[in-house]
Amino acid sequence: MTLYEFAYIVSKIIFSIVTFRTPLKTYGKENIPKGGAVICANHVHNSDPFYIVYSFHRKDKIWIMAKEEIRHYPVVGGLLEWLGFVIWVRRGKSDVGAVKSSLKALKGQEKLLIFPEGTRHEEIGEGKTGAAMMAIRTGVPILPVYISPERKVFHRTKVYIGQPYMPFTEDRRANAEDYEVVTAQIMDHIRAVRDSREEMEAKG
Repeated sequence: MTLYEFAYIVSKIIFSIVTFRTPLKTYGKENIPKGGAVICANHVHNSDPFYIVYSFHRKDKIWIMAKEEIRHYPVVGGLLEWLGFVIWVRRGKSDVGAVKSSLKALKGQEKLLIFPEGTRHEEIGEGKTGAAMMAIRTGVPILPVYISPERKVFHRTKVYIGQPYMPFTEDRRANAEDYEVVTAQIMDHIRAVRDSREEMEAKG
């Protein structure tokens, strides 16, 4: 058992006890690609990273990009810190270290979870270009995910995993405009997963 698998199992137990949550209900697990991928999801609650990570198999090593402020939140910050596979990002600054760590993880065929919006939104809004840049520079697919905003004690939180896709296939170096276009596409893919919930649930 790897360190990540151990942290995954123990933190999941602690998270379930502290939050009184029953197991997740995940749709689309068959869409999870092997190797590296940038997981892009909507963001409604501070607990979203846990629900998404626990929707994947414990062998799918996932690094989480999280804003530095969460590090100081009770429970959530402590669990993320203990989990150990978090890349803390200082918002409003050019965090070169966080970018390098993220690119290294993806090049090592590991997965990276990013919330493109950068902060929480009740409705899916506009994204920032970080996720697009990292996927394009490392040549890994984008995996769009939608997490239900509902959080009820003793009710399952639903996570929907869409189909992976390559965000940029042109045989040239991407520029700033390309990153903007791909970012808009990423948000559209997340919305598409949201809109296909009933179909995904019907498939089980």
